Amino acid sequence: MKGKPQKVAIVTGASGGIGSAIAERLAQDGFTVVVNYAGNAAAAEALVARIQAGGGQAAAAEADISDPAAVRRMFDSAQAGFGGVDVLVNNAGVMTLASIADSDDALFDRQVAINLKGSFNTLREAARRLRDGGRIVNLSSSVVGLLQPTYGVYAATKAALEAMTSVLAKELRGRNITVNAIAPGPTATKLFLDGKPQDAIDRLAKLAPLERLGRPEDIAHAVAFLAGPDGGWINGQTLRANGGII
Repeated sequence: MKGKPQKVAIVTGASGGIGSAIAERLAQDGFTVVVNYAGNAAAAEALVARIQAGGGQAAAAEADISDPAAVRRMFDSAQAGFGGVDVLVNNAGVMTLASIADSDDALFDRQVAINLKGSFNTLREAARRLRDGGRIVNLSSSVVGLLQPTYGVYAATKAALEAMTSVLAKELRGRNITVNAIAPGPTATKLFLDGKPQDAIDRLAKLAPLERLGRPEDIAHAVAFLAGPDGGWINGQTLRANGGII
């Protein structure tokens, strides 16, 4: 008797930080994971090796999500190699901080190209190609609620992603596909910690009532819930996984 076909998840920006934790958790939950990366091939291949060493299935896939043709090729490759795609986790993103007055065109264009257009590219492909019963999880940010100075452009891209999350959930009516977003708060990744003095890190850790920074695994747990069987009735929502900071 043949077993059920293994479900396939694409995780964008999965070579490090939160994306890596999400990929590892989904592999533990039984998904075949496509580890997307834009530039760090060594880190992506190391993650694939770790997943495989733990008994999971994974493959690395290079694609700059701001390039629609590269996104199509990534989905083509997943379909050819694994038979289809069931889950998209839109994790890839960049952040550069400056006041709106001091934000130059390059800062604006890069964040819009990756955080907004890149997410649109993957959402469009997933909407066309995800198997019925699939899941889409977008990574927003709690800065959409906090709205601190210097986060204007970044917060704008994430607010737009939250809007697309709700709209796409409605557009996929009839296919049993859920579309949700996770909005992390301050999370202890290398990207977040680098260049911050310890007193600033300590201050940020105290902002949440739980009095610590998030861990990549905290976010991965929330994504796993939405991608798994227990999250099937959650749709069109943004879940702020931030320890209560807002």
